[in-house]
Amino acid sequence: MTSIILPQPALHIGGRKIVAGVGGEYRHVNPTTGAPQASVPLAGPQDVDSAVQAAVDAFSVWSAMPPSDRRDILISIGTAIADHAEELSMLMALETGLPVSYGAPVTRRVREWALYYAGWADKLEGSVHNTLRDAPDFSYSVYEPYGVIGIIFPWNNPTYSVGMKLFAALAAGNTVVMKPAELNPFSMLRVVEIAQDAGLPDGVLNLILGRADVGQRLVAHPLVDKISFTGGPETGRKILATCAENLKPSVMELGGKSPTLVFDDANVDQAVAHVARGLVAVTGQTCIMGSRVVVQDDIYEMFLARLSERVGGIVAGDPGDPETVFGPVATEDACERILGMVHKAVDSGEGRLVAGGGRVGGKFANGFFVEPTIIADVEPSAAIAQEEVFGPVVTLHRFRTDGDAVSIANATPFGLGAYMFSRSVTRVHRVASQIKSGGVYVNGGGFAQPNTPFGGIGSSGFGREGGRAGIEEFVRHKTVSIGGGS
Repeated sequence: MTSIILPQPALHIGGRKIVAGVGGEYRHVNPTTGAPQASVPLAGPQDVDSAVQAAVDAFSVWSAMPPSDRRDILISIGTAIADHAEELSMLMALETGLPVSYGAPVTRRVREWALYYAGWADKLEGSVHNTLRDAPDFSYSVYEPYGVIGIIFPWNNPTYSVGMKLFAALAAGNTVVMKPAELNPFSMLRVVEIAQDAGLPDGVLNLILGRADVGQRLVAHPLVDKISFTGGPETGRKILATCAENLKPSVMELGGKSPTLVFDDANVDQAVAHVARGLVAVTGQTCIMGSRVVVQDDIYEMFLARLSERVGGIVAGDPGDPETVFGPVATEDACERILGMVHKAVDSGEGRLVAGGGRVGGKFANGFFVEPTIIADVEPSAAIAQEEVFGPVVTLHRFRTDGDAVSIANATPFGLGAYMFSRSVTRVHRVASQIKSGGVYVNGGGFAQPNTPFGGIGSSGFGREGGRAGIEEFVRHKTVSIGGGS
């Protein structure tokens, strides 16, 4: 099993570690073994207030710092996080069962996000609007940071979320209070410590740990100027309701039920490999997973046979072993919820169980391991095809025409992403334009790149991370208009 000395869990406020939170403790369980491994201090209301005040106090210094200095600090932080990729990936393996074979390379890529947004720090230029001879005023606009940003991170891939959210907020001149899930106390504490060692001033980045009440306190705090949240739609709606009371802006990256459309002219092996990767990457616990596999009639049975063979070769392992590609889900509750959804779908006749559907036994019987699961012949309206499973489960659906494929793709309230496999450029452009989602990824095209906007529509949320759109989420415009009179 994974061997590493866990750091002592702590809050990190104003540059100081606080090992005893006001909100009590949380018993952290190793998902591979099912055994408790640490007591984690939870923040209380006073801790949240202290963290926000520390961010407020640091804002005047950080926002006034020359942008080139902020740029250099962010580059140093991103480089340092990449240098600690093996350590951070081992911590995430112990926290949520994320295999180091996935976590280490993903964490190294955080440096690319840091470099991209560090480069924006000294390029947020204003605009001149009125230079016409008959214009009565001279007007220009400038970008300004909001102030204090509250960032609520997901547990499934926390270091990559740092890349997607944190560097844009800091590059724009904001300070941050971040609340990771209580499942990630070790890796996120180390990120803050690494950032501080790399030169980030005290109070610019603060860490609080806690459950929903702590997140609610952060969202409602009058000195927090904007919220960036990644998580489920149910929690997102609660956060939005609180933001609405204070007219507080937010970015919402919520759930997904992304379709994978496989047309009869596709490279079938490429499409099968993509679907199988979705099952094993983060054990299917990603909002962008292409969990609804929509296959054209002529190749449906062939695709199903090849996918079943591929999935049958997936072997569970210790996530701390570099050879492991498939680990546990994060918690016992998640394990029971996922299997409950699968059994309900099969027992009610929503689909045919082709692979998986149970827990992994043997030496991992005490851990939270769910077998990679395929449910075939599912109607698009079935509950298992409409609700986010957030686990290693895919459903297969048939379609005949391109129009059928589009209808099935758009048949859920979610709209985060969609995948397509086809050799026809004409078809790709036509179908992509009709799919209702924040992104369409074709023949293995990547998502969530530093230079491209990423985000959803509908129940998948709003706002963007990545690209220029990502940093513009953390600045607001101010217009200055100077009259022509004396």
